Amino acid sequence: MIIAIDGPAASGKGTLGKRLAAHYGLRHLDTGLIYRAVAKALVDAGCSLHDRDRAAAAAADLDPEKFDEKALKSHEIGEAASIVSAIPEVRQALLAFQRGFAAAPPGAVLDGRDIGTVIAPDADVKIFVTAAPEERARRRAAEIGTPEAPADEAAILADILRRDARDQARPVAPLKPAPDAHLLDTTHLSIDAAVRAAVDIVEAVRAGRGRG
Repeated sequence: MIIAIDGPAASGKGTLGKRLAAHYGLRHLDTGLIYRAVAKALVDAGCSLHDRDRAAAAAADLDPEKFDEKALKSHEIGEAASIVSAIPEVRQALLAFQRGFAAAPPGAVLDGRDIGTVIAPDADVKIFVTAAPEERARRRAAEIGTPEAPADEAAILADILRRDARDQARPVAPLKPAPDAHLLDTTHLSIDAAVRAAVDIVEAVRAGRGRG
C-alpha cells in the first residue's frame, strides 16, 4: 500500500506520515528532507540557490542515510529548500529515488508537496493536509521557540505566506491537491485527532476497494 500525503508547511503532514507508517507497518519518507539536503549542500558550499547545475549535481549525490535531520529542519534551510525545489533539474534528479522508495515492498507513506500529483499518482490513498496559515505559524513558533527566546510568530506567518505563494505558483509540480485526494483540515485538530481522521480516510478507501 502506498499512501501519499501532501500539504503546505507546518500543516502536520510530516507527523501524520510518521504515525500512519507506524500504524500500518509501512516505511516512511519525508520528501521535504531530500530537497532540504540539496539546499544545505549548496549553502554549505557557498553556492547560489539558483545555480541549476550545482543544484542538480547535489541532488544526484545525496545519501539519505547520512541526513542530519535536526540541521536540515532549520528555518534557513527550509527557506532555501523552497527555492531549490522549484528547479526542474533538481526535481527530475530526485524523481526516480522517490518512486523507487514508494514502490518497494511492503509499501510506504510519503509526505511532501507533489506526492499525489507527480511522485505517486497511482497511490492507493491520497490525503491533502491543510490548516489555516495563522495556526501553522503558531505551531512552528511553538516548535522552534523557547521560553527564554520565543519565536517571532508574525515573522513566521509572513514566511509561511511567502512559501505558500511560491509553492503554489511554481511552474513545475505546484502545490495543489490531486483530483482524487481526500482533504484533511487540521486547524482545530490535535495530533491524535488528526491521526484518527487520517486512519479513517485510509480505512474508508481500503473498504471501498475490498481492503486491497
